[in-house]
Amino acid sequence: MKFAVVGAGVIGATHARLITSLPGEAELVAIVDVEADRAAALTSEYGGEPMTELEKACARADIDAVSICLPSGMHADAAITALMAGKHVIVEKPIDVTLAAADRLIDAEQQTGLTVAVISQRRFQHAPAFVHQAVADGRLGRITAGIAESAFWRSQEYYDSGGWRGTVALDGGGALMNQGIHVVDLLLWMLGEPVEVQAYSDRLAHERIDVEDTVAATVRFRSGAIGSIVAMTSAYPGRPVRLSVYGDRGSAVIEQDDLVAFDTADGEPADQATGVRPVEAGEPAAEASVSGSVADAHRDQYVDFIEAVRDGRPPSVGTRDARRALEVVLGVYESARTGGPVQLTGRQ
Repeated sequence: MKFAVVGAGVIGATHARLITSLPGEAELVAIVDVEADRAAALTSEYGGEPMTELEKACARADIDAVSICLPSGMHADAAITALMAGKHVIVEKPIDVTLAAADRLIDAEQQTGLTVAVISQRRFQHAPAFVHQAVADGRLGRITAGIAESAFWRSQEYYDSGGWRGTVALDGGGALMNQGIHVVDLLLWMLGEPVEVQAYSDRLAHERIDVEDTVAATVRFRSGAIGSIVAMTSAYPGRPVRLSVYGDRGSAVIEQDDLVAFDTADGEPADQATGVRPVEAGEPAAEASVSGSVADAHRDQYVDFIEAVRDGRPPSVGTRDARRALEVVLGVYESARTGGPVQLTGRQ
């Protein structure tokens, strides 16, 4: 599959590296950025042709798919441009920063019948995949609660390094929208459909940004389960991402890349949770399995996307998954502003 990467920033470089790590599966054809020197610098490292116009890249017959690596508030419009030109699309998280934009993208996806995946690579790691299957199999019993924690540190220089960082218009939010949304997606993957949120947020450790660096929220799920979300870029020096899932017959705790606790009422040993085999370099995609590290999992999501296009199936993480995570994040922000609970309705 021949790719164009749109956006030559830090995450664009990550996607370029991912594509070139899949010889025989993917090829990097072009890197697009409005700043020609940035596009040229990235192509000099990873290959492909530097370009400055998305429309011209999408008009090329030798490009099958486009990876959107722009500021968050530009994701949907760029993805729609690619879809309307007949290209499949991978969108970096979040899907966009408003539900209206997400819905425009979903409408374009349905209209064109093309494949759109949204990055949420942690679903492809050993531990989350194992726990999700354990939940689905009922091994934890009725799920009663989940706790999602992203205690990161981002310096003031991080926010000052790009004019769009820390802005509502293009960043869409702070610690939760950008750093915490991965573990929010995992919490929803484990606990199901969210129906209500109540939250508090503030900017406590940074200046010159419009968004939060500290947020805490409670989520009520349709099943009756209760979730807790804490996301920060104000926790020096930063701690591992942590997800806990609790049920009336068992519990599981994931810390960063590892399953650190797994207990069930039937006494299943925790070491059985480590039996998922990682992808080996050069292994055929059809034989690939979820991986341990975030970097490997990111690559696995690309493999899943390529296979989804080839097989005519939905990708493992699609636009509706991403919209649901975005609705929770925006609901948290609304609750923090108003001081009251916010009902979540899903896409109608």
